[in-house]
Amino acid sequence: MWRSGSITRLLTAITVASAAAFPWPALARDQVDLELILMADASGSVDDEEFTLQRRGYAQALRDPRVIDAIRNGRLGRIALSYVEWSGPDLQDVIVPWTTIATAADIAIVAHRLENVERMLYGGGTAIGHALIYAANSVTENTYDGRRLVIDLSGDDANKDGLAASMGRDYAVGRGITVNGLAILEWSPGLDSYFHDNVVGGPGAFVVRARNFKDFAVAIRRKLIREIADHGGARPQGRGQGRVVSLK
Repeated sequence: MWRSGSITRLLTAITVASAAAFPWPALARDQVDLELILMADASGSVDDEEFTLQRRGYAQALRDPRVIDAIRNGRLGRIALSYVEWSGPDLQDVIVPWTTIATAADIAIVAHRLENVERMLYGGGTAIGHALIYAANSVTENTYDGRRLVIDLSGDDANKDGLAASMGRDYAVGRGITVNGLAILEWSPGLDSYFHDNVVGGPGAFVVRARNFKDFAVAIRRKLIREIADHGGARPQGRGQGRVVSLK
């Protein structure tokens, strides 16, 4: 007759043997050169025409051969990318979930999605601080392991709602993430300086400025190439100490 203690020891032995024979799969994270989340302004100040220019600008920039060349020239030859539109404190809409980009075909899929997915956000405020916290959490909680971590936030106005932009910036930087900015100056001529002081931070952080939404594609292309091609050589700039880069 089996004693209860014997049964317990037998079940324990079987469990240990099974674990050795069939170990749980490791929670491996995909290795990439860069984790890049694109945070695009979809607040009420961005009308439908400007919104379309912004979406097309990202799609055109991603399709540029220099972007795929920059990806291929990385140590691993692949990056992880997500595209999210934001407005108010609790309003973030994921248009492109985290995706591996290694080929022109990968980029084509993302660009097609940007050009065809319906706009969901039409207002709700301008909460840069919350957008940065959302982006930082998305970076740290995804399934990738990037050599560099970057939030790329574009906007046409200063923070107006919720947490201060600098709080979101500091939250991201404290998690080892660089925050870069693209300031659209059409309605806010001094926005690049505001981004410099309140939005960008971390190793090699910088601001690119576009005069208006029609210049957006050129500005974001230059920005993407610079972000992707930086293979870790940039020196830390500190919080709010990024460089401002003009669109020429």
